[in-house]
Parts: sequence; structure tokens; C-alpha cells
Amino acid sequence: MPDRYRTDYQTGEDNVRRFGLELHNPVFWVTASLILIFVFGTLLAPDSAKAIFASGKTWSISHFDWLFMLGGNVFVIFCLVLIFLPLGKIRLGGIDARPEFSTLSWFSMLFAAGMGIGLMFWSVAEPTGYYTNWFGTPLNAAPRTSEGAEAAMGATMFHWGLHPWAIYAVVGLSLAFFTFNKGLPLTIRSGFFPLLKDRVWGWFGHVIDIVAVLATIFGLATSLGFGAQQAASGLKFLFGIDNGITTQVAIIVGVTAVAICSVMRGLNGGVKILSNLNMGLAALLLLFVILVGPTLAIFTSIGTTALSYVENIIPLSNWIGREDEKFFHGWTVFYWAWWISWSPFVGMFIARISKGRTVREFLIAVLLVPTLVTLVWMASFGGAALEQAQNEIGALAKGITDVSLAMFQMLQNLPMAEVSSFAAIVLVLVFFITSSDSGSLVVDSITSGGKLDAPVPQRIFWATMEGVIAAALLFGGGGDALSALQAAAITVGLPFTLVLLVMCIGVYMGLAHEWRYVQGPKARV
Repeated sequence: MPDRYRTDYQTGEDNVRRFGLELHNPVFWVTASLILIFVFGTLLAPDSAKAIFASGKTWSISHFDWLFMLGGNVFVIFCLVLIFLPLGKIRLGGIDARPEFSTLSWFSMLFAAGMGIGLMFWSVAEPTGYYTNWFGTPLNAAPRTSEGAEAAMGATMFHWGLHPWAIYAVVGLSLAFFTFNKGLPLTIRSGFFPLLKDRVWGWFGHVIDIVAVLATIFGLATSLGFGAQQAASGLKFLFGIDNGITTQVAIIVGVTAVAICSVMRGLNGGVKILSNLNMGLAALLLLFVILVGPTLAIFTSIGTTALSYVENIIPLSNWIGREDEKFFHGWTVFYWAWWISWSPFVGMFIARISKGRTVREFLIAVLLVPTLVTLVWMASFGGAALEQAQNEIGALAKGITDVSLAMFQMLQNLPMAEVSSFAAIVLVLVFFITSSDSGSLVVDSITSGGKLDAPVPQRIFWATMEGVIAAALLFGGGGDALSALQAAAITVGLPFTLVLLVMCIGVYMGLAHEWRYVQGPKARV
């Protein structure tokens, strides 16, 4: 049996080459048209757009909460099982392949792309919000009690732990395997080849890739907009600079300009350097909070958060007979839809940088290591915030009034608040630059038919588009337009849940084929 799947598909056979771009027909044209329709429609009627997409988001979450929850559980179990099966010995790229990046750089890139910015935005606001009953409490835990504090940290960890990383791992493993082991293009449709064969290069595959691009663009633009709001709030908090739309748009322009310079340099010259910088700054900020904050409370929080996570992971994973519906729908199901909508972007980027790793090494690095790092991060920042709230220190004692300010309100009550707040602003911006970079590389690959290295003008085009969409929506529609964009991204998560479930079947079939006929016999020699 050959180690490559037989297919007449050639990467770029349907591409149109114009103006230095390599545009895959019809994925690029349909995607670009839908994005323009959405942006102009939202700018013309932001209130109506918000209402329409918010209704779609609410309908998806309320009617298919079981599907999101079932899918999340399946992805975790699937990844954990693969770690222990003999299939985990398979090397991505072939038995002689070796990693392109060092372990530290590899981990830095996947973590920065996966959820680095989210940890900055929610590590203080989320546990404090649960503790103060800002928008529901997990498992109906009593707010403002020690039990409520433990439940708040456990639920926060649940939302940022194994489940989201398993979602990313399924997509990343599928694309890395079919690209580097079976010679298929780096595009979402490749994960369906074992089931659909050459039919995947037709309209079915086009639709999958179009939805993936829309999910990526909408998700990145939404995060860029919310990140600009957080950075602007930090600048006002620290320097008194007005945090209105003008400042937010200026931040987006600046971030996009740096992202363009980085994306022009490619993975090694741009994204890898910025990701390493990200992790260095994040480690320094984390160490600062541990040392100057309530150190004993933070170390205690690490243990209690881990214990609460383990104790509550099954109750929080259950969707039957939940009495905490406000929390369940407003947070958990929302998060699962959000992670799934981000999975094409993060999964494909992780695949792009993971050649040479074994399946077991890949899954441990993508699933377990980030979960442990997230545990320490959440317990440190969230634990420090809850310590302040419990002892009636500072603004957080009253609850969450502005999510974008929560991090700075916590740092304000620690020594050297100005320095740490400025470092947090810089870290937010650099995280967004790396997200924009990695997202542009992913969209480039999909819209060029799966090429690993799309033309530089095409990278510039998509990096610019992400900034233009976020800035235009913020400037023209404000928070309503940004909420509409977020709701659209969440709505896309519903059909992509089914895509990921089918992808699990496809990657297992592919791995079984590889172990039976290619790497397995060599490993047993």
C-alpha cells in the first residue's frame, strides 16, 4: 500500500494568479463576497445585524446545547485515547521527519495562537464574575462564599482546560497528518478524504473551506476589536488617554501595521520571534504577580483550583437536568461554540508548525501542557483577584463593571501597579499581533488551495482585511457591530461541531491506514 493517498487533485489547479496573489476559485471569491456583504450590511444597520445574529446565536445555544457539550466530551476522550494507543507512535511527516522548530518555540507559537489573549482578558474577570454572581454561578454555588470561590476557579479552569485544547488538537492533528503524511493540501477539506475520496475537491469541500475562512476572519476580527477595547481601557486607566472609538481604531491600525511587517517575514522571521517574546513577557508578568501578590494564597489557589477542576469536570460536562441554566448557556455552551468557531484557525496553524512530532508528542503538548500552564496562570491572576474581592479590597470587591478593566483593577492593588499595567497593555498588543499573523497564514493557505507558503502580497491582503473589518465595524457601528460579528462567529460554531465529529472518524481511519501499511511495519522491524 502506498504511503500517499491517490488523488488527481493538485494544489493550485483551480487558482487564479493576479496582482501577485494566488486565489483559489471559488473559495476566495465567495468568501470575500460574503465578508463584504456582512461588513456593509452591519455598517448600514448595526442594530438589525446585532439582533439577527444574536437571535441565531441564542437559537444555536439553546437548541443545540447537547450537541456542543457532547462534541466537547467526545473530543477530549478521543485525544486521550489516541495518546495511549499504538497509533500515538506515528510521526507526522513520515518516520524520518524531524521537527522544524525547537520545542520551546513550537510551544510558544501554539499557545500564543490558541488562547494567550483570552487569558489576559478573562483570567481576572471570569472567576471574579462567578464569585460575585455577575452572570450566574457554576452549579448554583452560593456567591461570595468560600465554596463559591472554589467553584468559580474550577469552572474557569474547565472553560480553559482540556476541552478547548482537545477541540484544537482534533483539527490540528487531522490537518498535520493528511498534509505531511498523505500529501494532501493544508486545508480543512483534506480531513474528509478518507470518507469522501475525490469528491472532497468539489463543492462539498469548497463549502467546508469557505465556512472555515469565515469563522477565522470573524473570530480574529472580533478578538482584535475586543482587544483594542481592553488596551484602550488600560491606556485610560494608566495615562488618562480617552478610550473612545478613535483610540480603539488607532490601536487596531498600529497592531495591523506591525502584523503586516511580521507576516511578510513568515513563520521563522515573524511569528516565531513574536511568540517567543510573548511567552517571555507573560512569564515575567506571571512571576511578578506571584511574588508581589498574595503569594501564599496563590500557591493555595493552584492546589484548590486543580482539585475543584477534577471534582467538577464531570458535573460541568453534563448537559442533562442542569439547574444552573443561566451559567450553563451563558458561559459553558457559549465557550464551546466559540472554541469550535476558532478551531479552523488555531488547528490549522498548529498543524503548520508540527511536522516531525509524533502523534503522542503532539497530543501531550497541545492538550496537557497548555492545561497545566493555564492552571498556574488562572490560579495566580484569578486567585489574586478573588483574594481582593473576598477581603473587600479595591473595585473588584463590588463585582465586574467593565471586563476590559478587570485586569488593571487587580494590578492596581499590587506594588508597582503602573509598571505591571503597562506590561499588561504591551502583552495584550503583542498577543494580538501574533494572533493576526497566524490567522493570516491560515487564511492564506485555505484561499490559495492549501499552499504552505502563499505569496507575500496575499499575506498582506488578509492581515490588512482583519484590521479593516474590526476598525470599520468599531468606527461605524461601535459595540453593536462588534457584538454582531461575535454572534456570527458563534453561529458558525454549530455546523462546525458536526465537521469536527466527522473529522475524528477521518483522522482515525487515516492513522490506522498509516500504522497498518507504513510506519507500523517499520516500527516492528
